Amino acid sequence: MTTATASVASAASLFGSLAGRVAQSSGWRRRAIACGSGAIGALALPPFSVVGLMIAPMTVAVWLIDGACESGGSRTLAAGLRSAFGAGWWMGLGYFLCGLWWVGSAVLVDAAKFAWALPLAVIALPAGLAVFPALGFVFARLLWSSSPLRIFALGFGLGASEWARGLLFSGFPWNDIGMALGANLTLAQIASLVGLHGLTFLAIAIFAAPATLSRAGGRRPGFAPTIAAALALSLIAGFGAVRLSAPASATVPGVKLRLIQPNISQGASFAPENRDAILRRYLAMSDRPTESAPNGVRDVTHLIWPESAFPFILSRDARALDDIAASLGSGATLITGAARLETNDGGEPSYYNSIEVLDRDGLRPERYDKQHLVPFGEYVPFESVLENAGVTQFVQVPGGFAPGSGPRILDVPGLPTATPLICYEAIFPVEIGDALSGARRPDWMLNVTDDAWFGLTPGPYQHFAQARLRAIELGLPLVRAANSGVSAVVDGFGRETVVAPLGVEAVLDSALPKPLPPTWQSRFGSVGAAIIAIVFLAAGLIGRRTA
Repeated sequence: MTTATASVASAASLFGSLAGRVAQSSGWRRRAIACGSGAIGALALPPFSVVGLMIAPMTVAVWLIDGACESGGSRTLAAGLRSAFGAGWWMGLGYFLCGLWWVGSAVLVDAAKFAWALPLAVIALPAGLAVFPALGFVFARLLWSSSPLRIFALGFGLGASEWARGLLFSGFPWNDIGMALGANLTLAQIASLVGLHGLTFLAIAIFAAPATLSRAGGRRPGFAPTIAAALALSLIAGFGAVRLSAPASATVPGVKLRLIQPNISQGASFAPENRDAILRRYLAMSDRPTESAPNGVRDVTHLIWPESAFPFILSRDARALDDIAASLGSGATLITGAARLETNDGGEPSYYNSIEVLDRDGLRPERYDKQHLVPFGEYVPFESVLENAGVTQFVQVPGGFAPGSGPRILDVPGLPTATPLICYEAIFPVEIGDALSGARRPDWMLNVTDDAWFGLTPGPYQHFAQARLRAIELGLPLVRAANSGVSAVVDGFGRETVVAPLGVEAVLDSALPKPLPPTWQSRFGSVGAAIIAIVFLAAGLIGRRTA
């Protein structure tokens, strides 16, 4: 036996021993393995983006379900399903604890009022979300076999549960497993065909493949699945490299954008008594000379300010409207996030988180009201029950915000038609029904957001990566104005034209890129992901029949 052969044999033996120990683990040791591997997988997400670390949870998932099959075989199917559910829950807990801990920053903005909710944001939210991977493990266990095809059973079960996480209970597709690929600009290009959900199915199967290097059910370990996974990842990277080799996108003639990132912190500095100082800051930054716009706002056609730009109702403040209109005397148009108030015939108020459009003549009729509100951030679910217990939303408006309605289209004078996205609306991919609704395709996406709630944590980086993935999926440019960052203009490939880092004050001047031809994802929504899911389900069933 050569030295190289002996080394491979030794490594395979150690790998097989590790797999066996994980599969046969029980009690708190099994829970710790599941939780720890999930935590490691969270490092594959921004801002760390160590893609290969997603191998840890996906490989361990296969071995844990192998162990759940052994327990089910010696006892009952129900015991195996309980074991799989527990393993999936603990893995999900580790993944979400380490991937979403920064949510707790929001409750500390007004600590005197909301600090009591810190355990709910940091522990209860991950614990609740962990139910989805737990159910994914159960679905996989029902399809399980000793065949190498069991990685497709995991891909189908866990991928389907991640898809459900983005749809059920208003949806929360934050940090889908597919973002391990989606945060990498080259690997993310395949999303133009299969979307976020397709990335998730592919990521699970690819990163789980090394688990088949160990024995299962008396079978000899094989290299074929791992080689196939490496080949698939290489093809995905090659596809991305070819797309990104395209020349710089053409731009819309006659349009010059200016994005304002004021970096105004939440809390006292955003209090109503500081309204004048905040407005002066926006106006001064908007007219700041830069190398690309030496005459300030006079060189700009459209100003864009972020979400919740003011600690007051802009449409009800005549003095603020006059000051802004005077600053736009050169002919620029302002697009800004702002709270909006309407009253019905009975005098009852309704508040909206909106995008407003202003020019030198004042407020224009074009606007957009946010439709997908953040639970507990902008409204309280089961309000009549929870408010009696003292639970209120973080954004303090009476009764919370009301959801907008109508088409998600914004027509701004001098600009092509846009899809407006306020805050976390940008993390939701286009689903099958959305794509087939017959709505006209816009030419670009506008995302205004205020991530200052989360400070200098991974949250804003994750938010930007997910918003950028929408541009890749749909082939549409993304213009993103964020209070504290990350603000950017990206083209339909997700390439940054201009970008401002997190936690700094910045003025960004940019042209508006033109859209790419419609992608598969923009035409058909998640049909590509559904096809992958069906193939994975079929492969899992074949593995079960032939095992």
